[in-house]
Amino acid sequence: MEIKAIFYLLPALVMFCAGVYGFITRRNMIAMLISLELMLNAVDINFAVFNRFLFPGALEGMFFTLFAIAIAAAETALAIAILINIFRSVKNIDVRDLNEMKF
Repeated sequence: MEIKAIFYLLPALVMFCAGVYGFITRRNMIAMLISLELMLNAVDINFAVFNRFLFPGALEGMFFTLFAIAIAAAETALAIAILINIFRSVKNIDVRDLNEMKF
């Protein structure tokens, strides 16, 4: 791996660490979802970088990245739909208040 890869991997590492920190410290479900998306985007950057520098002629990393982006978009749409239903029933999206939704 060349030294140029560090210029791509370091921002991805910072993005991933910021996502983990945001996911652990936030109690708002929307902020947690944004942190999760930040972590997924950092992983996608790593897929593309490792594909480019380790296997420059192959496109498997790029295709896997596109597939991961599509899955993340579907996951975000589903999570927002769940959040809307939670907000309609509880009137709050704080994680601590979700134990009140017991049937």
